[in-house]
Amino acid sequence: MRYDGIRPRGRLLTFLTGLGLLGVGGCAALTLKHPETAPQPLPTIDRPAQSPRTSARPDGSTLTDAQAQAALIGQSDLGAPWTATRGAATWRDGMLKASTSAGECQKLLDALYTDRLLGGPARVAVGLDDADTDAQLRYQIGARRPSDVDATLDWLRTMPANCARFTATTQQDLQEDVQVTELALPEVGDARQGLHITVSATTDDDQDIRLTLDVATVRVGDDAFAFTNGGLGGVAGDATQAAVQVGALRLADVRRQGRVDV
Repeated sequence: MRYDGIRPRGRLLTFLTGLGLLGVGGCAALTLKHPETAPQPLPTIDRPAQSPRTSARPDGSTLTDAQAQAALIGQSDLGAPWTATRGAATWRDGMLKASTSAGECQKLLDALYTDRLLGGPARVAVGLDDADTDAQLRYQIGARRPSDVDATLDWLRTMPANCARFTATTQQDLQEDVQVTELALPEVGDARQGLHITVSATTDDDQDIRLTLDVATVRVGDDAFAFTNGGLGGVAGDATQAAVQVGALRLADVRRQGRVDV
């Protein structure tokens, strides 16, 4: 199991509180306080994301609402310590809501912050929390044409070269060092791209913080899913790999069945 990042301790907790990365509950609230800027509560297994109702076309090229919901992964797919999310990670506002002059890298930051890795809003989505590391996995199924998904995948493939390393500034004037490398994914689906991203910063009193993100986008036939697995305390690489494998199989199975029981 791979973990990256530096878990905040001591004086760093005070600094993170000032950034809005910690709630009143201290460590227990790390990455789990719902950010004020989020447009709606993060979906859970019991409270799925709301999306426009879409009926399948006669050729079956669009998932029904029930199929899309059935294709989501859940906590039972990843096992302990993953649980239904308690709220959107506060590091999303604190570290991903940032600006850079590095060309296409701003587009990448925006896609990460808004959860639009597929280039558009999610059809359905779910969030899961790792209680052991305070990591959060946000998984979504898109509602875009395969050609549009492939164009997004082509763009993501350029990120390890075009945005290998750049600087960004948060709304709290925290200076960040962002590094992007390619992340190997299981050979599933028809097309895929993975990224490993670290966002590092040093406080005025020389305390280091680092957000680690595993990012994956996969197209399976006419359908696609994407997710981020991120946290200040590091992320488990095996959870990323499992989510890719289970997600691709689930999506293919739902499509092959042609319908789901509701």
